[in-house]
Amino acid sequence: MSILKVDTILKRTGTGTITLGQSGDTIALGSGASQTGFGGTNTPSFLVTISGSQSISDSTATKIQWNSEIFDTNNTFDSSTNYRFTPAVSGKYVLAAGTRASSFETGEKIQLFFYKNGSGVSYQTETRNFSPSGGGETLTVDAQIIVESDTNDYFEVFVLQNEGGTRDIGSASYFYGYKLITWV
Repeated sequence: MSILKVDTILKRTGTGTITLGQSGDTIALGSGASQTGFGGTNTPSFLVTISGSQSISDSTATKIQWNSEIFDTNNTFDSSTNYRFTPAVSGKYVLAAGTRASSFETGEKIQLFFYKNGSGVSYQTETRNFSPSGGGETLTVDAQIIVESDTNDYFEVFVLQNEGGTRDIGSASYFYGYKLITWV
């Protein structure tokens, strides 16, 4: 094994690419060393909620109206018209959402659906599995997904419940997402 000790490595002439290693090699930093100048950021990213409450009809998939932005780093979330995330940057994204509603009896459920470009791609269900004592139970459902996105794809969250009547979801509901950093 050879050791090369230098303070700076520069290309001989002009600008261009300096290559370290070859295909299959691992470049490792020594213990206590750190790197600067490359990597990435987890943006665009956003976190939205609902101000007030939203009524969800029985057995009808309903788009959640995320109308309150906590943050939206790249102005890629529409919180006033379509209530959806359009990344504008290609890549892989983590999306997560959660909501809750009350007065569920045994066998009744609440579901969250992630939609990409108008079609369902994933869902999570929470079902009331036993008889409550003294009345209905509040159900909370949380879901996460990792998705691949082009610049013009869009993502929405729908909720469905089968309690037998209309149920409200409220400000405890959330939807967030962020771009995964990709190392090349």
